[in-house]
Amino acid sequence: MRTILLHEIKAVLPSLDLMPAIEAGFVAYSEGRAVVPPIGELLLAKGEVHIKYGYLRQDEYYVIKIASGFYANPKIGLSSSNGLMLLFSQETGELLSILLDEGHLTDVRTGVAGAIAAKYLAPPNVERIGIVGTGTQARLQLEYLKQVTACRQVLVWGRGELQLERYCRDMEPHGFMIETTRDGADVLRTCSLVVTATPATAPLLHVADLQPGTHITAVGSDTPEKQELDSVILARADVVVADSVSQCLERGEIHKAILSGHITQDDLVELGDVIAGNTAGRTSEEQITVADLTGVAVQDIKIAVAVYQALAQGPIRN
Repeated sequence: MRTILLHEIKAVLPSLDLMPAIEAGFVAYSEGRAVVPPIGELLLAKGEVHIKYGYLRQDEYYVIKIASGFYANPKIGLSSSNGLMLLFSQETGELLSILLDEGHLTDVRTGVAGAIAAKYLAPPNVERIGIVGTGTQARLQLEYLKQVTACRQVLVWGRGELQLERYCRDMEPHGFMIETTRDGADVLRTCSLVVTATPATAPLLHVADLQPGTHITAVGSDTPEKQELDSVILARADVVVADSVSQCLERGEIHKAILSGHITQDDLVELGDVIAGNTAGRTSEEQITVADLTGVAVQDIKIAVAVYQALAQGPIRN
């Protein structure tokens, strides 16, 4: 059994082509080739803990992942994310590896999933990217979008000037030209590719500001309580995509929109089906599309296996 530490994980990740692997995971999930039980969840006074686990049929491994989010941690100098992944053999049940990623693999696989959603659903000509949020995931979402769009003009929304200044300072060296706003309406009015990445429990974006041709990827709302989008936005959308229909019925933007009666399950398509070409995604520049990403265990399986196999020959040294 091998324990893989965070510095090893960070060293090997740049050498891995994660997008095709995670796309294949979504396709396997939508085709019924994955076993993914319901999410285990602890909602605490100061944070939340998610337990996700599963396996792909006819694969070598199964994975159990524990990931937490404690959103006040940056105020005391700690990361808001933490956790680990456990990789087991399907053949014997042996624990093969403990990946002590401190939540980093969860953050990365979510960033990759956002890029995948944009690859299949964003309009072909993006002139400005809108990012709602200023935390770790808001950074990773923008960084991974480099793989699917040439656009580098960005408008970022944040709750405070200090957070916005830090975001600009961190992301501009990556080649982005960033403007900031404290008004969410600016994002929907001026950006055709929008990503929301906050722990908000009340809508930040509203249908009155929605423009034709917009794609929105919502990644922050991953519990029944969270919500970043006005549910009427989903009702107005031409295509509403779930990473997992069963999960999104119980959490996230889709859950809220169904609860309020704005959409039904019949309005949904699954991301794996769009990737596989079994269901149409965006078919015109004027369409409005929404992807609700609540995080599926197949993403954890694919990234954990990729890291484990890449390091099977020994540690990566800088």
